[in-house]
Amino acid sequence: MHRFFVDEKNISEDNKKIIMDEPEDVKHIGKVLRLTEDDCLEICNGNNYEYIGKIVSLSKSQIILEILEEKKSSTEPDIQVTLFQGIPKSSKMDMIIQKCTELGVCKIVPIITERTIVQLKDKKAEMKKIQRWQKVADSAAKQCKRGVIPKVTEPISFEEMIDDISTYDLKVIPYEKEREVGLKNILNTNKEYKKIAIIIGPEGGFEQDEVIKAQNAGVTPITLGPRILRTETAGFVALSIFMYEIGDLGGI
Repeated sequence: MHRFFVDEKNISEDNKKIIMDEPEDVKHIGKVLRLTEDDCLEICNGNNYEYIGKIVSLSKSQIILEILEEKKSSTEPDIQVTLFQGIPKSSKMDMIIQKCTELGVCKIVPIITERTIVQLKDKKAEMKKIQRWQKVADSAAKQCKRGVIPKVTEPISFEEMIDDISTYDLKVIPYEKEREVGLKNILNTNKEYKKIAIIIGPEGGFEQDEVIKAQNAGVTPITLGPRILRTETAGFVALSIFMYEIGDLGGI
């Protein structure tokens, strides 16, 4: 069944009605999917709640559905993971966002580090990039039936990130010079973490002084194994390990 996200204000549980008025969604349902009255859709409010709705009317500007079923989404993990990602070159960020959305990331924060090659100096161009990244997250969330669409924020500096991470239960930074401490060590000690930050460098990794600053802010450098992973690989490897350990990927 096709899944769409609808703003909570457009969902009336009392009247058992859902109004879809997002132009792209309305066009996709009517022109591409060619759905008609009595066809059903899976609707999510973006806040971990979903509905089965039957189409009762269609027009060029909106679609009205009757709510047949409603339930809490079962696809969200028990932990909230934020990926702080050093901005990579080319379209690598698209893949990072897509795959981490599929794996259950809560939020993605692009960061500008000392070795970041991509420079976002033009505000208009920066906003276009963010909008495209958010669309990638939206599309991936629909495809994998997420209950929440991960938020892709505006890029921040490494120093701003250091200020932001104080509220996280666990903060890790994969670092090629770390040889001993891995996620297994950390999670064997405490599996009760609920709010986790994963910090990934861009191509070329982090400067040593950045890692020291992170450590001083309570971040734990970790190893992801004997091989050096690309920036577009490291984030969802770390995320996969976390999700497996809590049983979200079939682990116990």
